[in-house]
Amino acid sequence: MSTFSPIKKLDVFRHLSDASEIFVGQLAQGSQGVYFQYSDDYLARYHNLSPFTLAFNSSLIEAPKYPHMGLHGLFSDSLPDGWGLLLMDRIFRQQDIQPLQITAMDRLAYVGDTGIGALSYRPVISWKQTEKARIDLSELGKQATQLFDGDADLVLTALANAGSSGGARPKALIYIDPRSKHKVSTLAQEGLEPWLIKFTSENLLLGHDEGLCEAAYLNMAKMAGIKVPEWQLFTPNKEKASKQNRARAWLAMKRFDCSPSGGRYHSQSLCALLDADFRQPSLDYEDNIKASQLLCNSPAAGQQQFTRAVFNLFASNQDDHTKNWSFLMDDSGQWQPSPFYDVTFSPNPYHQHMMSYAGYGSQPALKAMQKLAAQANFSNWKKAQDEIIKVLDALSHWEEIATELDVKPAIIKMISKQLDKVYQQNKGLL
Repeated sequence: MSTFSPIKKLDVFRHLSDASEIFVGQLAQGSQGVYFQYSDDYLARYHNLSPFTLAFNSSLIEAPKYPHMGLHGLFSDSLPDGWGLLLMDRIFRQQDIQPLQITAMDRLAYVGDTGIGALSYRPVISWKQTEKARIDLSELGKQATQLFDGDADLVLTALANAGSSGGARPKALIYIDPRSKHKVSTLAQEGLEPWLIKFTSENLLLGHDEGLCEAAYLNMAKMAGIKVPEWQLFTPNKEKASKQNRARAWLAMKRFDCSPSGGRYHSQSLCALLDADFRQPSLDYEDNIKASQLLCNSPAAGQQQFTRAVFNLFASNQDDHTKNWSFLMDDSGQWQPSPFYDVTFSPNPYHQHMMSYAGYGSQPALKAMQKLAAQANFSNWKKAQDEIIKVLDALSHWEEIATELDVKPAIIKMISKQLDKVYQQNKGLL
């Protein structure tokens, strides 16, 4: 074991959209758990960062032991899961620090200001390596794939710095030069744009077509009137490919938590806002719609979530857990649903959605969907059905869009078959 000393206190800061920084409060590790306290200045001038579960006063607020690694949901959103934690653990091991020694506070100190959203933490772990040098995107993707497939042990500093994002798939937070898109940085630099890129692996459900299929789904969601992130596809440098790394295209999405002026918008996932466990089917779409209406103070927000729920149902995106839904708050304290993300063909092995439809994990009854529509403030069921028809019309373009994107014919056929099956199961909603 090393002489590593766990972090006991962290100062929490928030970046505003104009790139200025404000002190939010302090986190402290006590013998009974983690505590947070807002600063008096923040309380007087700004807004609650997590209004459903975090008291907006100067009291000392203890974090729940579950489900966020002993952290408040607000701060757990700054941590990666799956892929990002794998990278982080590798880096800690390279410093002779074992996973059992690491606390959630240590992980926040490692993230510092490189996570998703507007929050940052100090002090940053002293031995964390940073570099401003550009790296070839294909080289970054090659190492990410090798690590994901278990073919590499050491983690490049650049890849570790880029790993503070959620999900289990290999990905990176990168900064792209619009004039030279294959030379990227994993740290913010003037003149570079912030993107999230998803790499592929033959061990994923759709193999190296994952990015192409998600791009097709984003196209269809946009056709259905759903707001999606700006995205583009990157073709890897074939000269840097290997027999194990036969990537066809990587999907990159422009980060919607970053402002055009280099600042940030505060971001919170649904699981963090409601202290839900995103690894379990812990919430219903009714909860999502209600939370959206209350948080955003807008009936339209609930209707947006209804349409997204319908898209997930008919598109067979059953990985619709509570971390795949989030909200953005601007400097004035106004919330809105984030763009629709992590939307792709993702059937569950048990054929059940992670988020239920008024109690149904699949094939929701007509009354269940009518209940959701009423909660979403549609004036009548016909208005809600119009949204269903818009979604189905968009999904009818799957084969055309997938062919244009060069998705493999076998995958197009497999997904078409599943989309038709789901339609047959749920056409009674029309």
